[in-house]
Amino acid sequence: MKKRKIGVFVLAFLMTISFGLPTPANAASSSEIRKQINVLKEEKEAIQEKIEEVQAQYEENENEIANIIAKKNVIDQEVQLLYEQIRNINEQISSFNVLIADKQDELDNAEANYAQLSEANKSRIRTMEEEGEVSYWEVIFKANSFTDLLDRLNMMEEIASADRRHLQELSDAAENVELAQAALETEKEDLEVTKLELDATELELDAKREEADALIQELLEKADDLEALEAEFEAQEQAFLEEIAAKEIEYDAAKQAEWEAYMATYVPPTTVPAATSTNNGTTTSSGSTTTTTTTTTTASSATWLVPCSYTSITSPFGYRTAPTTGASTYHQGVDLDTGTGWPVYATRAGIAYTAYSSSAGNYVTIDHQDGFKSVYMHLSGFSISNGTIVSAGQQIGLTGSTGVSTGDHLHFGISLNGVYVNPCLYVSL
Repeated sequence: MKKRKIGVFVLAFLMTISFGLPTPANAASSSEIRKQINVLKEEKEAIQEKIEEVQAQYEENENEIANIIAKKNVIDQEVQLLYEQIRNINEQISSFNVLIADKQDELDNAEANYAQLSEANKSRIRTMEEEGEVSYWEVIFKANSFTDLLDRLNMMEEIASADRRHLQELSDAAENVELAQAALETEKEDLEVTKLELDATELELDAKREEADALIQELLEKADDLEALEAEFEAQEQAFLEEIAAKEIEYDAAKQAEWEAYMATYVPPTTVPAATSTNNGTTTSSGSTTTTTTTTTTASSATWLVPCSYTSITSPFGYRTAPTTGASTYHQGVDLDTGTGWPVYATRAGIAYTAYSSSAGNYVTIDHQDGFKSVYMHLSGFSISNGTIVSAGQQIGLTGSTGVSTGDHLHFGISLNGVYVNPCLYVSL
């Protein structure tokens, strides 16, 4: 029942997502495709959040299972100790039965001895009287004197007292045995009461153990449901990733087509709106707009423009002493000393991408579509949006000191087929 409910929920959720994006009948522009990609990413993130929620529930369920298993282990130990107590009590009861039986034998022997002695005493007195050996009349009438009479009476009293003492001793012994037997019976009864209580406790613990087993089984079934739900979400996430990858390919193709259409009508400029003319490390105008001619090198047939006005090159391309903690010792560009907020321009036409990193700060990368890329780091702000097609000399941002930087400047770099090269080979700096 639970899995069926979860399956219905997932199906409804996936249908909502699957039919959320209309497919355009005609080829879409790169901006439209980028919007579709962004929507797909947002929905993929929503799926990821669902996965994380399920994983959190699964972890909570696992913790609950672990807690119940721990409690069940305690119950099992209590039951085991209870078994030991019951076994011990049963052994004690058996021992008491043996002791009580022994006491019964002692009591029977004492009573038999008492009866035997009593009967023997009676028989002896009766025999003495019948045979005329000793009788009270004989003691009284055969006495020679009053003193002899007293002596005879004392003798008869001593014999009787001795018999009475012996009989009393036998009676006391029998009574002690009977008392000991009664005490043993009482202890045995106490043990049997305790055993009944332990039996009741055992039943309670068995019930708790069965309840724990049932709960563990229920939680295990819930874990299976959560695993199934997570698997369905992950499958949907994978489908989104595949769709996003396909859209990225479609986006790249659209971007390339737009670039080719742009380049078909593109006329390279002969001047740049803001450039420098350096002489021994000085500039002809500090922070103002100047004009300079472009530079063409033998390394590339393209025209490269100076990216901004600057006062000097503070760090050239190549090995150097790192100017601050976190800066590189092999400099993959040149640092151009500037003021704050000076305009930065695209050195060539291309597709510009804006980004941020802890080391480069705000930066722009321009893909010139011929293996060359240029990069502009530590900007205080952007003048374009991500993915914009820019012309040579178009403003892309403002100088600043974001990221790992010791002051306002522009880090300008050029890469060819993914490898950074000295910008001075292409731009007259």
